[in-house]
Amino acid sequence: MRASDEPFATVADISLLWRQLTEAEKTRAAALLPLLSDMLRNIAIQIGKDLDEMIDANPNYESVVKLVTVDIVARILRQSTTGDPMSQESQSGLGYSWSGTYAVPGGGIAAAIMNNDLKRLGLTQQQIGSIILWGKEPEPVEKVPKPGQKVNVVGYVVDSETNVTGKIGG
Repeated sequence: MRASDEPFATVADISLLWRQLTEAEKTRAAALLPLLSDMLRNIAIQIGKDLDEMIDANPNYESVVKLVTVDIVARILRQSTTGDPMSQESQSGLGYSWSGTYAVPGGGIAAAIMNNDLKRLGLTQQQIGSIILWGKEPEPVEKVPKPGQKVNVVGYVVDSETNVTGKIGG
């Protein structure tokens, strides 16, 4: 049985599965692991799942959760801590122009958890629904008119065999 306050990965897992970490990165990773693990648990709870129970039910799932956690921590550690993390930047000359794309739009640690990570953990759910635009349920569609039957369609009388037969009131 897994403790629910235990991180899903360790600093040693990150060093083994990703790359050797500097002392500063080890300190940062040690602080991030319990926070990210709790955040993943909370996301699971929001959709009615319990990650710790899922790990207990399927031992292979623990490896998936560990890999996803290592990927998220690695993504955060790759971000620059000295300025805004940019994935692309370009500059021009005399008329001066600058453009850049942020590595994590919106920034922050929480933004480092991507939908792809949640899909790998089975924490995304499809949603199906519809919106009633006019405030009430639509009327059921009548059956197709019989041959020769005349039907009123938005101000015109329509004969089912011969198309438009005339304007109403005109």
